Amino acid sequence: MADIEPAALPEVRRLRAYWERRVAHRSSPPEEWMADKLLLDALGLGLEQTLQFLGREQPDFEAFRRWIVTTAGPPDPVTIARYHAAIAGAPPPPQVSAQLSRIDAMPAVLDAADLAHWDAQGYVILRGAITPREVEAAAALLWEATGADPADPASWHGPRTNGLMVQLFQHPALEAARRAPRVHKAFAQLWGTSDLWSRIDRMSFNAPLRTPCSFAAPRLHWDVSLVPPIAFATQGILYLSDTAADQGAFELVPGFHHRLVEWLAALGDADPRTVDLGDRAVRVPARAGDLIIWRHDLPHGASPNTATQPRLAQYVNYYSAEMGIQPAWR
Repeated sequence: MADIEPAALPEVRRLRAYWERRVAHRSSPPEEWMADKLLLDALGLGLEQTLQFLGREQPDFEAFRRWIVTTAGPPDPVTIARYHAAIAGAPPPPQVSAQLSRIDAMPAVLDAADLAHWDAQGYVILRGAITPREVEAAAALLWEATGADPADPASWHGPRTNGLMVQLFQHPALEAARRAPRVHKAFAQLWGTSDLWSRIDRMSFNAPLRTPCSFAAPRLHWDVSLVPPIAFATQGILYLSDTAADQGAFELVPGFHHRLVEWLAALGDADPRTVDLGDRAVRVPARAGDLIIWRHDLPHGASPNTATQPRLAQYVNYYSAEMGIQPAWR
């Protein structure tokens, strides 16, 4: 790390303020949450890895700058310019505007039936989101990262401290889905705009259960505050293996967004996150290279893998810098 000079990182607005807060274990005020999110994605950093580094190492600012470049490489100047424009409320740079125009001009990748299913059920599957070769490269990366061997089931349950989650955020194989025009177009159709940001997220390895009671991952949950109004947003999971319903498939409660607000009101002061909705959940099987996109107000989660092969996946998502973020939590 000492070989990389801080000068390799250009000036990035708000970076020092972000560092100061996090090493002091202080959260950002709600009005800066979106700017923080844009900052990390513009730098190519995952949220968890950044918070863990700052909290564990307590680096000085120059060490933090060096870590950024060591971890994610020098940031793309156009992306940094876009970030600076976004936090200033200015239009994106011309290169970004041209890219967004190309996405707008693309033929739709989700047809009328897909969009009707999205409206009714709250999720949709983009078939063949990336190429078979790109799927193969990302899957190989995940096998390597977990230290598991596809031919050796005994290696599928190695020591991992994050359950199904694999804390791998930076690699060229992960960029295929994040940068795929077909993926961008799908999210643009759902959001109603191409002016979206790609999230830097991690991977997932769901191995077959060794015993019936050994599934430790959270089942149905939300990753968003349930205080109304709940702003629209999406989440996504890209299968890197053909995944049957019993193979640790992603599951959700379809259509729940239509009745969520009324359901929450009927609960009174009860904690909605403790209510078991498992009897309403459906599992979503799909092929390697298929991307499942769902509304983030749907309860969702992983399911136990009772099959004989692991489920491999990468989390892929786009979001708008204009989306609302609820500061209160329920």
